[in-house]
Amino acid sequence: MCDLYSMISNQRAILKLTSATRDRTGNLPPLPAIYPDSMAPVVRQAEDGERELTMMRWGMPGPEQYGGHPVTNIRNTRSPHWRRWLGPAHRCLVPVTSFSEWEDTKPRKTPVWFALSEERPPFAFAGIWTTWTGTRGPKSNPVEGEHEL
Repeated sequence: MCDLYSMISNQRAILKLTSATRDRTGNLPPLPAIYPDSMAPVVRQAEDGERELTMMRWGMPGPEQYGGHPVTNIRNTRSPHWRRWLGPAHRCLVPVTSFSEWEDTKPRKTPVWFALSEERPPFAFAGIWTTWTGTRGPKSNPVEGEHEL
């Protein structure tokens, strides 16, 4: 998956798909374009054991030796940097209705969208999450503090 996906289904569809019993998202609008550092719905197991739907910022903290920039695709799960988050406590589901890959067209690349069908029913990617403190968000509106990523 590249760095663009969408989630246009409603909360009821996400809760049904994931068997989540708690919704902490508030009023969740359709999200036709979710980019890195965007807020998006995630389903995780809460501390009390309930499966909950909540909002998190997309992108895990990257390795310091590479500048610490947010990472959205983790490929090397043998890396010591990622191992601490691979256990059950940090696993989550990322509900999506479609994702894109970029086609190398000229003069600009164009997104090619993939979905389960034309109706774009919800499905989910496996993910990991953590709490992290620092500055995140777009350069035009950085957010300092604690973030769930």
